[in-house]
Amino acid sequence: MSTPRPDIVSQAFGDSADPAILLVMGAMASMLWWPEAFCRRLAGRGRFVIRYDNRDTGLSTKYTPGAPPYTLEDTVDDAVRVLDDHGVAKAHVVGMSMGGMIAQTVALKYPRRVSALTVISSSPLGVDTSGLPGMTATYGQHAAEGGDVDWSDRTQVLAYMAKDARALASTLHPFDAGRAQELIATDYERSGGFASATNHFALMGGSSNRSITDLTVPLLVIHGTSDPIFPVEHGAALAKAVTGARLVEVEGGGHELHADDWPQIIEAIAAHG
Repeated sequence: MSTPRPDIVSQAFGDSADPAILLVMGAMASMLWWPEAFCRRLAGRGRFVIRYDNRDTGLSTKYTPGAPPYTLEDTVDDAVRVLDDHGVAKAHVVGMSMGGMIAQTVALKYPRRVSALTVISSSPLGVDTSGLPGMTATYGQHAAEGGDVDWSDRTQVLAYMAKDARALASTLHPFDAGRAQELIATDYERSGGFASATNHFALMGGSSNRSITDLTVPLLVIHGTSDPIFPVEHGAALAKAVTGARLVEVEGGGHELHADDWPQIIEAIAAHG
């Protein structure tokens, strides 16, 4: 029996007549992790900006924790469905972290729907990365602690996610704990919890036969120099794999969109397409 088509909830900013940008967020993160103020500033550069909730996050369809009936390939098709929902024929696709893997696959699978590609805080698809540094030992220890979290316990989850936000933060700019905790709590309440979002870590299939070296649209890579999950060498390898790609390094940037880095990030995206 086939899985029913999921509901994918999205939101747009700006004029639909302007060039479109589709924002694809990473694992366990709803559209709220593309902050509204960030989206509005990007729309202010003459862009029609769309953000959306991946499956198992936000207000989109959720599944039983530990048993996702879908693959990463399905999330790629979801991204194109969002474009269809907004009547967009072609968009500049911007993906972060796992969203960066989704975005790369969208550009390879549906090249006619993509005008440009931007990958933030991610790693190259279909390229040997075994020689690149892995996540830092400190973050690896923190990530392992996630296995002990009772994801049905609100107090435990919020405490762990707040610790996660700090672990992913910029090493150059001050960490705003209050702001991070507010975002996490808002996302938790809107999503009805994060238990289903842990399904994202089980997504394995669907795109291993594709390589970013086959990309046919312009590529921009944005990567923090202090990213603890994908060290900046991953961003450099991604840019190196594609002829003509541009790498923008965010000094001290972690695995996040720090508000103090928005001007640099938004300018780079707007200039790219």
